[in-house]
Amino acid sequence: MSTLMSNERPKPDHVLVDIAQYAANYTITSEEAYNTARYCLIDTLGCGLMALRYPECTKLLGPAVPGTLVPNGARVPGTSFQLDPITAAFNIGCMNRWLDYNDTWLAAEWGHPSDNLGAILAAADYESRKNIAEGKPPFVMRDVLTAMIKAHEIQGILALENSFNRVGLDHVILVKVASTAVVTALLGGTTDEIIDALSNAWIDGHPLRTYRHSPNTGSRKSWAAGDATARALKLSLMALKGEMGYPAALTTPEWGFYDVLFKGNSFSIKRDFEAYVMENVLFKISFPAEFHGQTAVEAAILLHPSVKDRWHEIDKIIISTHKSALRIIDKTGPLHNPADRDHCIQYMVAIGLIHGHLTAEHYEDDFASDSRIDELRKKMVTTEDITYSHDYLEANKRSIANAIQVFFQDGTSTEKIEIAYPIGHRRRRQEAIPLLLAKFDASLKSRFPSKQTQAILDLCQDQNVLENTPVQQFMELFVI
Repeated sequence: MSTLMSNERPKPDHVLVDIAQYAANYTITSEEAYNTARYCLIDTLGCGLMALRYPECTKLLGPAVPGTLVPNGARVPGTSFQLDPITAAFNIGCMNRWLDYNDTWLAAEWGHPSDNLGAILAAADYESRKNIAEGKPPFVMRDVLTAMIKAHEIQGILALENSFNRVGLDHVILVKVASTAVVTALLGGTTDEIIDALSNAWIDGHPLRTYRHSPNTGSRKSWAAGDATARALKLSLMALKGEMGYPAALTTPEWGFYDVLFKGNSFSIKRDFEAYVMENVLFKISFPAEFHGQTAVEAAILLHPSVKDRWHEIDKIIISTHKSALRIIDKTGPLHNPADRDHCIQYMVAIGLIHGHLTAEHYEDDFASDSRIDELRKKMVTTEDITYSHDYLEANKRSIANAIQVFFQDGTSTEKIEIAYPIGHRRRRQEAIPLLLAKFDASLKSRFPSKQTQAILDLCQDQNVLENTPVQQFMELFVI
């Protein structure tokens, strides 16, 4: 028995069309989005510069083949590397994400929209240098900020209602999709070429969340975003050369993304693509820690004075949290590496209680050997607060609440410290910006001499001058 199937080419899936038209044609009018994008740019680059202090990160950077020279190659901030744009995208994406310190978006799916900056900067820098060599004008930094806003929006709107982690896929799938769309548009691709590139991004192989979760948590979670941006840029360049796409990549029965990888469900998209995500993005200001635990660490630090002289009197520590934190960072048993530790709410809370602060160094092996950490972890009980879980998904709140209370053997206890919104949330944005600038200043000073640091700071604090700066000039400021 044979089944006759039509081989007529279908029209492109509407999701592909909507994303492509937004990437190619939508005009961003929100000044708040552009101002926030500037802060996002400098914060993300600052995170990357801080990561350059860690050999486990820097061993992955540089050309794929040592000694490779690339005319008009893209720069990698904080280094002397000048690479082909695909390799540069990996480098920039890897260093920016390494310390788990860049911005965050939390919804049905989680992620870090500034991960897309790897592809955007590499493409814009390379194309600008090539344009100048050909007598054409370069991109300016407003083009970069526009692409950032759109990448944030594509990744974030897709994440609002659609949980990729529930089917075992890692959130960097959305980095690949968003970067593919905006970079193809940035490089002059037509709507049809963006659709072609997007279709290849969706039907690509996608990483599993294996490397983010117990018992396999490891450093791939720190370079997965770089991998996604590099792949996105490759798919974009292929589409611009005329490589074909697959119009029903999502909806084809049996063989499309929905049936193969999304349990037969189609995407739910309830907001238009505008500038909502950049306006509401969460800056990770205070601690290099998985974002669902940020308010827990803040609460632990506030409790530090009350417990610092009573370690052996503690009976139990109650952590009240939300469902997403329980799914991602609630861990017992041994923690095997820094990537394991910065995704453990008990470890982060213990550091806050013991030291009264938390830095990236606290995840390293020498700090982790402190016996007090595991002693406190064994006394911790995590429990879901239904209200926290509800407000986490509420569109007008999007809280990331945690509360901590310490109970002592004599029957006394500390007060219950509850924090709903972390520093860096839109509701605490004014409080966050001075701290963000201080964080950026410290990251620059860790890498550059004072004159170079001041030149970067002066430029990055002037919205108008920054937006009109040619991309290649901006990138040259970060060469060491």
